[in-house]
Amino acid sequence: MHLCVKDIDWKNWDPKIRATLMFIIKDEEVLLIHKKTGLGQGKINGPGGKIELNETPYDCAIRETLEEVCVEPVNIQCAGELFFQFTDGLTIHGYVYRADNLEGMPQETIEANPFWCSIHDIPYDKMWEDDITWFPYLLSNNYFKGYYIFDNEVMLDAVVKTNIT
Repeated sequence: MHLCVKDIDWKNWDPKIRATLMFIIKDEEVLLIHKKTGLGQGKINGPGGKIELNETPYDCAIRETLEEVCVEPVNIQCAGELFFQFTDGLTIHGYVYRADNLEGMPQETIEANPFWCSIHDIPYDKMWEDDITWFPYLLSNNYFKGYYIFDNEVMLDAVVKTNIT
């Protein structure tokens, strides 16, 4: 028997890591990255990373996008939240942002290799397993909250809530 989303007291859950993801969506394409370092290395994701002390999630999303792909997102909105409980005790609360434009030209850095991808051809097979459960809500501008249990990189359970008031 393994841990399930419903087994966690999410109201009193305290994440060890707070982080962000940013997805710039423009002209039916989304800016994705091949992640070269850290958690999720080798996977496709959006730019993002850990929120620093006294930094807002919004500011972190902008900073991490600048650091990882050398562009500044424009017309940013919070698209959702992700809550991860790993079986080894790691806990992450992620804030997902979307933007509909950018300033600058995406460039490869030591952390990420950016590329544009059609929103109709998202490479879910090269992403974290949870992405397929919430990414369609991101694309449709439907605010979501996703709750996940992972054992290393294997998703054991997932619950996604939308139409949250």
